Amino acid sequence: MTLLQKLFRTKKLSEIIDKSQNTNLKKTLGVFDLIMIGIGCTIGTGIFVITGVASAKYAGPAISLSYAIAAIACLFSALAYAELASMVPISGSAYTYTYVVIGEFIAWLVGWGLILEYGIGAATVASGWSGYMTGILKSANINIPEYFTKTPFEGGIINLPALLISIFIGVLLFRGTKESVWLNRLLVFTKMAVIFIFLFIATPMINTVNYQNFMPFGFDGVMIGAATVFYAYIGFDAVATTAEECKNPKRDLPIGIIVSLIVCTALYVAVSLVLNGIVNFSTLDNAEPLARALRDNGKNFGSALVATGAIAGITSVLLILVYGQSRIFFVMSRDKLIPNFISKTHKKFHTPYISVIITTIIVGFVAGFLPLETLSNMTSLGTLFGFIIVAIAVMILRIKQPNLKRSFSCPAVYITSPLAILCCSYLVYKLLLNNWLYFLSWTVIGIIFYFTYSFNKK
Repeated sequence: MTLLQKLFRTKKLSEIIDKSQNTNLKKTLGVFDLIMIGIGCTIGTGIFVITGVASAKYAGPAISLSYAIAAIACLFSALAYAELASMVPISGSAYTYTYVVIGEFIAWLVGWGLILEYGIGAATVASGWSGYMTGILKSANINIPEYFTKTPFEGGIINLPALLISIFIGVLLFRGTKESVWLNRLLVFTKMAVIFIFLFIATPMINTVNYQNFMPFGFDGVMIGAATVFYAYIGFDAVATTAEECKNPKRDLPIGIIVSLIVCTALYVAVSLVLNGIVNFSTLDNAEPLARALRDNGKNFGSALVATGAIAGITSVLLILVYGQSRIFFVMSRDKLIPNFISKTHKKFHTPYISVIITTIIVGFVAGFLPLETLSNMTSLGTLFGFIIVAIAVMILRIKQPNLKRSFSCPAVYITSPLAILCCSYLVYKLLLNNWLYFLSWTVIGIIFYFTYSFNKK
C-alpha cells in the first residue's frame, strides 16, 4: 500500500456499524431528547454572553444580522449533516462521515478540529458560566477574590468557578447518559422560560435611539461578528454525536438537527435585537450582558432571574459539549487513532468513562487558565472546518454511491453543499485574519501527532 493509499484509506460502512453494535452504550435517546440536546447545546453562552461581546466589538445592533448570516451558513451545512447522519448512524459526527467517504488523514484533521469545537468550546462555555455565577454571588454580597475568577492572562491566578463546574459536569457524565439527559431537559426548559421572560420584560423598554447607529463597524464588522458567533450554532452537530445512543437514529437524527437549528435561530435574532434596543451596544462587553442590561434599566428582579436562567442555559451547553467531546474521543480511540484504552466503557454505568475523564481534565484546565475571546474564535474555526468537509463528503457520496438508501436527502445537494462550502470558507477567512497563527499551530501539532502515532497504529 502506497503512502497516498494509506492516508486516504476509508472505513467500510458495514464495518463501522458492526463496531458500534458491539459497544456497551445504552440506546436511550428519542427524537424529543435529540431536539432538547440540540437546543441545550446551542442556547447558552452564545445568547447569554457572546451576543454582548460581539455587539460591542464587531457588529453593534447589527449582531442580529450576524446571527442570521451564520444561521444561513449553518442551514446549508445542517442539510448535508442530516443526510449523512441518516446514512451513517454512528457516533463521531463529521469525523466518522469523513472517514467513511474521504479517508483517514482528512478524518483525523476533522477530528482534531472537533476537539476545538467541543473541548475548547466547552472551556469557553465554562468561562461564561463563571462570569454569571460570580455576578449572582456578588448580588448576594458573596465576593470571590478576583484572582480566583480570572485566568493568568487576565491578571488572576485561576478561574476557579469555571474549573469547578467542569468537574461537576464530568462527574455527572461519568455516571450515565440517561441521568444527564433528564438534567438537560430541566435546564433547557428553565432557560427557555427565562429567555421568554427577558423578551417580555425588555421589549417594552426598547429605545429606537439605540438602533440609529445600527452598523457602527460596517458590513465587514457584521461578517466578523457572524464568524465570531458561528460556534454558538454547533448544537446540531452535537446531535450527530449521539447516534449510537439513539433508539431510531436514521429517522430521529435529521429531525433533531433541523428542528433545533430553526428554533435556536429565531431565539438568537430576537434576543440580540431586543438587547441592543434597551442599551447602547458599547456597554455590552461584559460577562453577563443580558442581566446587566436589565439592571441598567432598573429591572433588578428581572436581572437576577435572567442571571439564574443563564446559569441553567450555560450549564446545559457545557453538559452537551463535554458529552460530545467524550464521544469523539471514544470513536477515534476505537479506530486506533488515539490510544485504545480511551474507548473502554464502565461496567456499571455503561459510559465511556476514560474519555469523559480526559475531556473533563482538558476542559477544566483550559477554562481555568486561558482567555475567553481567543478560545471562542478557535472554536468557530474548528466548527467551520468540519462543516466544510461534511458538505464535500455528501457530494462525493452522491457521486460514488448514488443508489445507497438515504432516509433523508439533502435538497438540491449540488447547490446546497457548494453554498455551505462558500459561506463557511468566507467565515474561516474572516477569522483567520486575526487567529491564523493559533490555528496553524494547532493544525501542525495534530499532523505531527498523526504521523508519529496514529499512522502506524493500523
